[in-house]
Amino acid sequence: MQSPAQLNSTVNPKPIHHSKLSVLDIVRRIFFIIIGASLAGVALEIFLVPNDIIDGGITGISIMAAHLTHWPLGIFLFLLNLPFLIAGYKSIGKTFALSTLLGVVTLSITTTLLHHVKAFTDDTLLATVFGGILLGVGIGIVIRNGGTTDGTEVVAIMVSKKTPFSVGQIVLFINVFILGSAGLVYGWDNAMFSLITYFIAFKMMDLTIEGLDESKSVWIISDQYREIGDAIVSRLGRSVTYLNGEGGFSGDTKRVIFAVITRMEEAKLKSIVSEMDPSAFMAVGNIHDVQGGRFKKKDIH
Repeated sequence: MQSPAQLNSTVNPKPIHHSKLSVLDIVRRIFFIIIGASLAGVALEIFLVPNDIIDGGITGISIMAAHLTHWPLGIFLFLLNLPFLIAGYKSIGKTFALSTLLGVVTLSITTTLLHHVKAFTDDTLLATVFGGILLGVGIGIVIRNGGTTDGTEVVAIMVSKKTPFSVGQIVLFINVFILGSAGLVYGWDNAMFSLITYFIAFKMMDLTIEGLDESKSVWIISDQYREIGDAIVSRLGRSVTYLNGEGGFSGDTKRVIFAVITRMEEAKLKSIVSEMDPSAFMAVGNIHDVQGGRFKKKDIH
């Protein structure tokens, strides 16, 4: 399961030097990668594969190959991913390569052990929904801990260096081709169910990686900037920063409020701004990661 939306997390992970990590941190990462890949394996063998539903990436190719040859899925998951991990070792970095190898091996072993286990349901729609949820959560856990379960990104990285296409465009093209091919192997109804699974898994990966407290950046321009800023601090428990700005048309000097909030606080922030200054300009954007500063919310009594 690969998607352009996750490339910041998987394709270009921040280098992790084990010499700077405690043994506990390393063990924790290994543990969660195994747990996440195992969940993905359960989703494949207990929900999706028995109902002829596939995933994107090399996993999708492996599922179709297993269907056509009647060999265990785990064999193809390992054999098809391994060459790309070896070839892309220098491109993706040692830590990411080893973490991905652990994810792939765990996924292969899990699907092999569950190969003869009876499907949880033979209802295609239920398998699509719950298989997609479990798959997305599992892969999201692996990605959050520095790895992945599919070598598609490695292929995309290597190809992008020799073509004008971005990594995200290549991953998208590969997945469209693979999910489209499912129609020839399983029929178009199952291909459409596979697309639904892909979408559900993609959304669940986002939720797992970002968490319920996804961050948002906020820019507010108002003459009542001080009152609004004080209200954000006192009522939301968030720190604010005042920036100097200049109107492009009027040339007037303006003060801009910048703050970072969670998506759960967005509605309350809009209410505060509307209450203080109904004519204020406000822009809200999504943030994938927040580090440092005093972002962590304090309890307000």
